[in-house]
Amino acid sequence: MNRFLDRPLQNKIVSICVFSNIIIFVVNIFLLLGINSMSTEMEMVYQDNRHLNRLSDALGNVQDSMTEYLRSKTSDSLKTYFSSAETFSNLTSELDDRVTDLSFGRMERNIRNMSQNYLNEVSLTIEAKRGRNVEKYRTYYESATELYNYINEYITSLNLELFVSNSQHYSELTELFGNYEFVSFIVITIVMGGNIIIIMNLVSTIVQPLKKLADSANEVAEGNFDAELLEIAYNDEIGIVSNAFNKMVISIKQYIERLRMSIEKERYMQERELMMESHLKDARLKYLQAQINPHFLFNTLNAGAQLAMMEGADRTYEYVQTVADFFRYNVKGKKTEVTIGEEVTLVDNYIRILNVRFSGDIGYEKQVDKRLLGAPMPNMILQPIVENAVNHGIREMGDKGKITLRVYREDDNICISIGDNGKGISPENIDKILSGNWERKENQNDNNGIGMDNVISRLRLFSENDNAVEIRSEGENKGCEVIIRLPFNEKEE
Repeated sequence: MNRFLDRPLQNKIVSICVFSNIIIFVVNIFLLLGINSMSTEMEMVYQDNRHLNRLSDALGNVQDSMTEYLRSKTSDSLKTYFSSAETFSNLTSELDDRVTDLSFGRMERNIRNMSQNYLNEVSLTIEAKRGRNVEKYRTYYESATELYNYINEYITSLNLELFVSNSQHYSELTELFGNYEFVSFIVITIVMGGNIIIIMNLVSTIVQPLKKLADSANEVAEGNFDAELLEIAYNDEIGIVSNAFNKMVISIKQYIERLRMSIEKERYMQERELMMESHLKDARLKYLQAQINPHFLFNTLNAGAQLAMMEGADRTYEYVQTVADFFRYNVKGKKTEVTIGEEVTLVDNYIRILNVRFSGDIGYEKQVDKRLLGAPMPNMILQPIVENAVNHGIREMGDKGKITLRVYREDDNICISIGDNGKGISPENIDKILSGNWERKENQNDNNGIGMDNVISRLRLFSENDNAVEIRSEGENKGCEVIIRLPFNEKEE
């Protein structure tokens, strides 16, 4: 059944029509055969009577042709006799000569025997006439005529009895034929009804998936993309269209989901950008809150540098120029992203300023992969970390304090490491810093700087990674290392 329903629609419709017509045709053939059989049987009812009538006519012809020959003795009458005798002999040979208890059978057997005797007597009569033996042909003629009368009586009697019997049989056949017609009508009605039921079921099986497809299409057209997917029962044209419709609905739902995710991502990026800008503004505000006019200070430092250069104070010029570059980085534009190289340069300038301030007590070492200096990162990140390392790690170590800056590649990340050999940080404080729960003490004079919570928040937003910042410390007086991990892009290298 499934193999039939998997066929193309045209084949199924044609098969249904052919099947129903074949059933009706076969039933009609059987009914016609039955009708023909009964008609043939009805025609055969009086076959015996017709045969006896022909036998009676043939017997009369023999008798007449014999009488005609005896009267005229011509060759034509003799030929007519022989022809009549042969016909009568052939007809009598068809009679049943079996010994039986049935009266019809005994009468046929008697008629056949008497007919043979009659033909012998007629033949002797003709021979005697041809031999001109008047006495003998009269005797044979009388004997033949007597047999002729007996045979005629037997034929008439048998014909009447057969007619009565056959008439009764004919009536029975007529009644049976009427019953057969009624049964035939019932059979045709049942077959036609069965055909209608089968065709309706098959057509319903074919059309039902099409109705479901139409209903689902209406739901989708009304905007309900959560409509239940169609069940593919058969692989015909409707099944192919239903499968394509299911794929279309899934594709539309996926597109809507991607569009929703894209909108959410765009909103998230906008929120992230706003947060980055907010953090950067907060960083600039905290960093410059002690400076009444950063641009005035920057211009003043430039004027001092020019004056020092004119007076030949090279070290003073270099120092003032470094401080001016340091402030220039902080007051230029409002970019939220810079390159790693720019951030490293800011750290270099900051260390130079501190070394002038502390008479060169801070050791500084760099290990930088120059191929990575063009990669982007948030603005004002490294200098606050170095500042924290100096203020909280190596300030009290004199010329033994050392800051190490490394930029290197690790798997799919760009790593920036800022380490010191100072006091170190306890694991509890590391957890507080990374979770944003660190609270500064009142006697710590770093309120003008950028807090680590600000740096960590901006790095996490930039890299979209909560593990963008890692703080390592092996214990008291064993130093501290802050590792920043930024996503690596080969195009940037």
